[in-house]
Order: sequence, then structure tokens, then C-alpha cells
Amino acid sequence: MRGRRHGDSATRRLGLVAAALLVAACSGRERASEFVETLQAQRPVRPIADVVGSSRRTAIVEAAEKVSPAVVSITVTSTRQVTPQTPFDFFFVPQSPREQQSFGTGFVIRADGLILTNQHVVSGADRIIVSLADGTDHPAQLLGEDPLTDIAVIRTDKPGLHPVTTGKSTDLMIGEWVVALGNPFVYLLGNAEPTVTAGVVSAVNRNILPGRDQTGLYLDMIQTDASINPGNSGGPLANATGEVIGVNSSILSQSGGSIGLGFAIPIERALRVADEIVRNGAVRRAWVGFDVAGAESLRDWKAAGGVLVTNVAPGGPADRAGLARGDVLTRANDRSLRNYLDWESVKLDLSVGATVHLSAKRAGRERSITLTSGDLPTTTAQKVTILKDLQLVTLTEQVRAERNVQSERGALIFRISKELSSATGLREGDVIIGMNRNRIESADEVRAAIEGLRRQEGVRVWLERDGSVVYTDLEFR
Repeated sequence: MRGRRHGDSATRRLGLVAAALLVAACSGRERASEFVETLQAQRPVRPIADVVGSSRRTAIVEAAEKVSPAVVSITVTSTRQVTPQTPFDFFFVPQSPREQQSFGTGFVIRADGLILTNQHVVSGADRIIVSLADGTDHPAQLLGEDPLTDIAVIRTDKPGLHPVTTGKSTDLMIGEWVVALGNPFVYLLGNAEPTVTAGVVSAVNRNILPGRDQTGLYLDMIQTDASINPGNSGGPLANATGEVIGVNSSILSQSGGSIGLGFAIPIERALRVADEIVRNGAVRRAWVGFDVAGAESLRDWKAAGGVLVTNVAPGGPADRAGLARGDVLTRANDRSLRNYLDWESVKLDLSVGATVHLSAKRAGRERSITLTSGDLPTTTAQKVTILKDLQLVTLTEQVRAERNVQSERGALIFRISKELSSATGLREGDVIIGMNRNRIESADEVRAAIEGLRRQEGVRVWLERDGSVVYTDLEFR
């Protein structure tokens, strides 16, 4: 279409010349000049260069210009203990903790220096430096982080920053243009300006199961084919009007580079978590008082016709609302529930005191249930006070073969007391493969992770159990 418009403009100009020549031949040069001026006054003709120049300023260009000033590079310095991998390492690799740097992206959400990013970008940070688009570096403070949603908030004292304009992810259209901004390989390129990639919304409400390179669930994600590469994590995903509708977080790739499968956290969830972190220093989890069948039920969800309730806490919100074990949930807050991932998505976005409207089947009849979520009571929180009753073994090829374990790395629970198993939900034979969003590769890493937790701090433990990936939430007191 664009080529035809340019051609039409050129044709009109040639037509004017031809008309002028015709009039000149018939009536003289002066009348030809007057004729051309009259036609140009009626339909002005723009030079082709002007037309081409204006066509370059697309909605994508304007969206990138609008968002770019709010994008920052994040450099994280952390101290990590080096774990010997071979006998050679014991003698020649220093065993003292080492400093290492990692990089990511963030974006300004308030002019007073509040910056949103991914939790995995700043995890374990001893020092954080943000680089603005103008090239200046500023120290930043970690205000809080939430591993479950992979959201963190940092703050710099630099005043007068340019915040993004946020939009909505709830009305996204499949196929609409989006722009991903970030700082891939900033440590190699040495530039502070964000890079821009464009693509479309490939899908919405995508749930990503734990895989080889990442633990934890990413729920209700926005999928895009805009290239997301190392260093883009924490950057904004914007629509064609320059409104931020997501936080770039992960890719699915065998090589580690973009293959057109990028995912972003919906902006509504990110801002809700950020608000709780700023106000409370942490995120309060809504308690609904019931459990559902987990990963082991993924193959059976069509036959069940929904999500099976496996346990209801006595006196809890679900019990008071009339929900019972064995009920099958089909909808929650006007959203269809196909499997436990759909329910986890709903629960993840609930705040304490929120109302949940459920549709549940019991004995072939469907009914409506309304419950109000509460705060997790301390009397029902899982308690782990000592670990002397827990024996772990680092996975080896021999252990994997003996126990028929699918995971390549992790820590096998070799022995656990009945008391500790009852308190935590852990079992003999479980393989711990992740804690929060950190991959676990050895028994020592489990012990170090537990020792590093603060009192009253919760942790999500990811397990391989009977060939399926499941999780349990623990609170250490």
C-alpha cells in the first residue's frame, strides 16, 4: 500500500507536467504556468522524500521513545561460595567466598527513584548500581523482593526520574504489536541506552512449568515473539502506544538465546506486589484454607472436569464458606479452571481479605460458593526448628538409577523422621530440586539455603515426587 501511495504522488506530478506541456502547446507558457499553480493549490504535492521520512516514524518508534527514558541497567555485585567440583579444585581453587557480578534491567515506576525489576536479577545482592539512559551510575537499595512472583523493588536517591506510563494486560489482543526494552549484554557493549525489539502478543494467560534451567511457576504470563535475551530480565514490555503492560522475565530456549518464545509478568501483578513491598516490606499471602490436586493431576483434568479439592482446613475460609473435600472447582472469579495451574494463577493475585466467587460440582450438581480470603494463621504455619531428623544425599548417576529419578541434579531425602515429615509434608524419596526460584544441585546447598533464611521467612520447596514436580510451602521459625 505504501508503494502505491508513493507512485500515485509521482504520477500526479508527471500528470501536472504533461498538462502544462499540453496547455503550453495550445495556449502559451503563461497560461500553462497558471494552470499548474491552480492544480497545485487544489491538491498540494509533497516531495517523495518527505513522504518516506514521515512513514519511518511508526507507532513502534514513538512507543520506544516514550518508554526508553525510564529504562535502567542494573549491575549486581554478590558474594558466592565456590564449591569444589573435582579433587583438583580442593588444591588449586581458592575456597574463600568470591565476588561476582551479574546484570539485568529495570524501569522507573515513580519519579522519586522507585524502580521495578525481577527478583532473580537482584537475588543475593551485596551492592546494586543502576545506570540511567544518560550514562550516569547511581547506587540503589533493595526495598524488598518476592521470589514467588519474581518481582523486586529497588530505590535510588536520584531525583526527578522519568517514570513509565502503565497500561493494562487484561485487554491485550493476540497479534497486536508490543515492544521489549532492555540491556542485553550491557557489560560487553558498554552502552547505557536500552535496546529495543518488536514483536506481537503471541498468547496470554500462559503457565510455565518448572524446567531444567528454571524452578518455580510463572503463571498467567504474556507470551511474545519480541526477542528477549540475557540482560533483558526486569525490563518493560510496552504496547504500541508506549504503555507498559508487562515485565520481561524469561525465555524458553535450548541455546539460551531468543527463539521467539519470550514471557512477561502482567503489569497489574507486578505493581500490586511492588505496592505491598513498599508499604509493608514484604508480600502478605492470601489464605483460602483448602488445597487442590497438583501436578500429578495434569493428565486427568479433562476427565475430572475441573480442579479437585483434596483438603479443607477446619475453621478456615473455605470451611466456613461450605467447601468440602472432593468438590470439583470449575470457575473462580469468572475464570474457567482446567487444572491446578489456573487456580494457582487466581490465588497468586489474591490479596488478604479479597472475595473469591467459586463454582463447585458435588455429586453431579454445581453450586456457587463465596469465600473471603484471610491471613495465614501462625498456628497452621509449617514449623521446622531442627534438621537433625533430615538426611539428604546429593544426586549422583548411581542414586538416580537406584531410585529412578528423572532430575539430573538435586538432593534426595534419604531419611526423615515422622514428626518432621508430618510438619513439612516432605517424604522419604522426595528430591529437592529448587527452593523459591533457586536451583538446588547438592545436599549442602539445601542446608546453606535453610541456614540463610531469616526467622518467620517462608520458602517454596520444589520437589520431584513419583516422577512429577510438586511443591510445598514452609515457614521457618
